[in-house]
Amino acid sequence: MEFQEIRELTEAVRGEVCKAVVGQDQIIDLILTGLLVGGHILVEGVPGTAKTMIARTFAASLSLQFGRIQFTPDLMPGDVLGTNLFNFQTNTFMLTKGPIFAQLLLADEINRTPPKTQSALLQAMNERAVTIDGKDYELGDEFMVVATQNPIEQQGTYPLPEAQLDRFLFKVIIEYPSRDEEREIVRRHGHRSAMPRIEDFGIKAVANVETLAQVRQLVTEIKLSDALIDYIVDVIRATREHSSLEFGGSTRAANMLAAAVRAFAALQGRDFVIPDDIKTLALPVLRHRLTMSPSAEIEGLTTDRILREILDQTPAPR
Repeated sequence: MEFQEIRELTEAVRGEVCKAVVGQDQIIDLILTGLLVGGHILVEGVPGTAKTMIARTFAASLSLQFGRIQFTPDLMPGDVLGTNLFNFQTNTFMLTKGPIFAQLLLADEINRTPPKTQSALLQAMNERAVTIDGKDYELGDEFMVVATQNPIEQQGTYPLPEAQLDRFLFKVIIEYPSRDEEREIVRRHGHRSAMPRIEDFGIKAVANVETLAQVRQLVTEIKLSDALIDYIVDVIRATREHSSLEFGGSTRAANMLAAAVRAFAALQGRDFVIPDDIKTLALPVLRHRLTMSPSAEIEGLTTDRILREILDQTPAPR
């Protein structure tokens, strides 16, 4: 497979998803980037901005097994992982697998469930395996979590701990669509109130697991120049020294940014990374890994604003 073919694959995935979803090219690219480097995505947006539809259509376009968990305050870890039930016919315990046994798992409103249940995802996200009653079960290289959360309602929610936030490669903010996009959405979907079925849009799989494995292999072969490595390290270290931040990015954040920009470059049909790739991905990679100081919060600053300031002040290689 050549890099031009990866670009064509990216455009094909966008085309299939856009049969059901209007706009949102950025999140489609970021989910595909995460899939290629084994990363997970946290999506934040108000209700009704197609978060669930994007995940479902994306999985369908790549023939990925889709699973969905609606997180609620009474959800238990066994509801996520599964449980062993006794079979009276065979006198043995049989595993009833939970929804986590999927290739693309939509963790809907992940911040509505208590930390005990949230932590059930930690091992799966980090090791791509789960342990049930002392036995390990592999989830496969394609396993990916796309988690959503609603930024408006805070009552009855459980903020994600830093350890779990750090497991997410990207945090993506979905904004309201533009006027033209919203008009097209109403034109397409304004004749029904319920969520349409994926089958109604005729979405076709444009790749399979074998194709994704080939693309992953190509991504690992993309090299970062020393100048670009220095640029990534300088950006990360600048977050630790900024006066408005109590805690900056970790070394893991630097590694994740380096891996992500390789995949992002491949999606553009390039076998090399440019500084603009780093600038594009710095916000989704870092915005959920930074902790602002109390004074910065009082002043109304945001992590995105601080990151843009750091990127403007950090010299990029030519």
